[in-house]
Amino acid sequence: MAKINSYSFGFMDVDGTAYTTDLIILPSGVLPNWWRKEGHLLALEDLEVVLKERPDVLVVGTGYDGRLRVAQEVKDALKRAGIRLVVERTLSAWKTFNELKEKKKAGAFHLTC
Repeated sequence: MAKINSYSFGFMDVDGTAYTTDLIILPSGVLPNWWRKEGHLLALEDLEVVLKERPDVLVVGTGYDGRLRVAQEVKDALKRAGIRLVVERTLSAWKTFNELKEKKKAGAFHLTC
């Protein structure tokens, strides 16, 4: 499973690879250049790839200032799918991701605002 080595505004190091765009981390690998239908609203269609992998937990990093909002439909769908949702500012979400004990975990990280 991927390990996040560091995070700062607009930058994340995952397993020694630098990313400067939003990204999704799945049990099967990292998907860089992640973009949402609406920039600061996380909709269900933005997480199709996550739902296909069916992780035990999804950590959403809402950005440095926490501007990304998670739509209620996302919360409801993840609950129905049995996927635990953790939503935090990216400043702490990356550390939470690393500390999780679940074997199948995913992360969706907004790296800027």
